[in-house]
Amino acid sequence: MNSEENNTNGSASNEEQFEHLKLSTWENIKKFFSELLDIRTETDRDATITAVKKDISFKGHNAWILIFSIFVASIGLNVSSAAVVIGAMLISPLMGPIVGVGLGVAINDVEMLRRSLINLGVMIGLSVLTAFLYFKISPLTKETPELLARTYPTILDVLVAIFGGLALIVAKTKSGTIASVIFGVAIATALMPPLCTVGYGLAVNNLHYAGGAMYLFSINTVFIALSTFIVAKLLRFPLVRYANSRRRRMISRVASLIALIVMVPSIILFVNLLDQQVYENKTNEFVADVINYEGAEVVKFTHDYERKEIEVYLIGRPVPEGQLNKWQTTLDETEKLHGSKLIVYQGTDQSGELAEKISGDLKQDILEDLYVNNQKELKDKDLRIEFLENEITKLKIDEIEFANLSKEVRLNYDKLNSFSYSKRIMTNFSAADTVAASIDTIPVFEVDWDRSVNSRTRKSNNDKLANWLKFKLKLDTLLIEEK
Repeated sequence: MNSEENNTNGSASNEEQFEHLKLSTWENIKKFFSELLDIRTETDRDATITAVKKDISFKGHNAWILIFSIFVASIGLNVSSAAVVIGAMLISPLMGPIVGVGLGVAINDVEMLRRSLINLGVMIGLSVLTAFLYFKISPLTKETPELLARTYPTILDVLVAIFGGLALIVAKTKSGTIASVIFGVAIATALMPPLCTVGYGLAVNNLHYAGGAMYLFSINTVFIALSTFIVAKLLRFPLVRYANSRRRRMISRVASLIALIVMVPSIILFVNLLDQQVYENKTNEFVADVINYEGAEVVKFTHDYERKEIEVYLIGRPVPEGQLNKWQTTLDETEKLHGSKLIVYQGTDQSGELAEKISGDLKQDILEDLYVNNQKELKDKDLRIEFLENEITKLKIDEIEFANLSKEVRLNYDKLNSFSYSKRIMTNFSAADTVAASIDTIPVFEVDWDRSVNSRTRKSNNDKLANWLKFKLKLDTLLIEEK
């Protein structure tokens, strides 16, 4: 009886120890992650507010730095040089007023908010004017990939602005600002290139480009300010106190209204851009997985999110109407694509509709795709030919009848004591990527001349022997080495 009670007590004790260990482990894990992710301890709120206020100011040196950085960014966009554009972003002072807007709203500082908005407006105006004058004077007005990339925002731009803004304000709140983070955010959020593109659009009378670029800049600005607002609220930055309680309440309401006005459209914009990106990804998957027919090939496809249309251009064997209907049915059943219309243009179309559609930019895109594919195929064939040539060379080396060859060499060179042959694999490391460097199999003949043969004669004999062996064995390359 006592033994049973002891067993029972022992089991209960073990369970209690296990529960205690489990609870202790969980507490330690929570403590570890709490300390790992805690940013309140090292946050210097007063110093942060002072630093943000200091960066808002825009006059004198900052104005000239902005003008020069806009010129540098415009040149980089003009010649499509990412390195030059990044350099311009590093010296741009645009971040200060944007962070000031977010922090001003968060702490109910109407004076900070007013100064930030005024300085931001002046900065935008000066930036657009500078870029406009550059592109108006510059003889290079061709559209470049760097310019076109800033004419309309994508969901990635929004995400970069959100997380870039969060990184920026978190870095600013730390005791001792992390300069490298601020530089990184300045590059990532890319505030300057869109403003330069606005100037370009106005200079070439393309309001579509100018509007799209300003849209992109506005998104980056709003989400950086919004990120600043959110972090300041989470870190409980002290609100500005006013002597007049009625004025304090009014300022608080105005700040809350501004925050609401900024947040609601931003969320709607984010959701819309996310839907567009999902629609584009689903379209790519649909065309890759579904639009397949033996003998026909997709040369190009486009999609229109607003009109819910997907246009596919085919060449080769004509696709029957029944198969086209199946594709449309599959499209209607595809998540996020239902309701879209599939329009297929085929190379056998005799109505002229295909020729009419394949014109201008679309025709150029198709030709570029075909050119790239052909270049890839040619490169693959060249690599295959080179591989086969190397294999043929190896076979030639393997076919050498060394016994007969050595007899002929001995007859021609009586002062030759020994003659040997081997294969050597060599690389020249000429490519930047060592994996892609040239690798060859080289035949190597080793000779040992009699000591009575002087060095000049040995060199002459080696050259003659090499030329004779190349002719005899029909080789392009070989090595003669002395023992």
